[in-house]
Amino acid sequence: MEVIPAIDIRGGRCVRLYQGDYARETVYSDDPAAVALRWREQGAPRLHLVDLDGAAQGRPVNLDTVGAIAAEACIPIQCGGGIRSLETARALFDRGVQRVVLGTSAVRSPDLVERLCLEWGSDRVVVAVDARDGMVAIEGWTEGTSVASADLMRGMMDAGVSRFLYTDISRDGTLGEPNFEALQALLGVIHCPIQASGGVSREEHLARLASMGVEGAIVGRALYTGDLDLRAAVRAADNG
Repeated sequence: MEVIPAIDIRGGRCVRLYQGDYARETVYSDDPAAVALRWREQGAPRLHLVDLDGAAQGRPVNLDTVGAIAAEACIPIQCGGGIRSLETARALFDRGVQRVVLGTSAVRSPDLVERLCLEWGSDRVVVAVDARDGMVAIEGWTEGTSVASADLMRGMMDAGVSRFLYTDISRDGTLGEPNFEALQALLGVIHCPIQASGGVSREEHLARLASMGVEGAIVGRALYTGDLDLRAAVRAADNG
């Protein structure tokens, strides 16, 4: 299982939000590219970038920062936030991003997701399933829907998607623990690689996720606070 550090970008800086709340922001660095280099040197196999401004505004805002990170890190990068068109996805690919991550578009523009899978290949597309009480949230987690997580995944598989990122919003940035029960239920019905996010904060979390068959774990706040050491986290995932 991959341990994937998250770099959330807002105003060109590396930040973390609490439960996706833009009003509860902690700034960790003014130089996200330097942060990316640090995670690479500590053994990160890939990075997960989120353009928080883009997610809120529905268009890319931090493209130059994303490009700088891709150039500095020299490891695979997946990036989401505000991807609402083929042109935006192409701009990210042109800047060195390996995979684009789409959340809102999966609900509102499923045809776009299908076209991306056809044009670029399903391995370069990740659908983010951001859930609050089992129901999908969109627009940077600010808007709820009546779409259940598993139903969205099934529809996206029909559109050609072969990889998902599941986030329990209530766990994100809390230093609590992942929603293992929800993940186990999804793994039982969705037979595609699933990455997990939200609440991953201890080595035993990573070992348990690995034993469940999760493909990757996105780790954010715990790395920045020092609650989790990345080198130890990678070892825990390997031994899970």
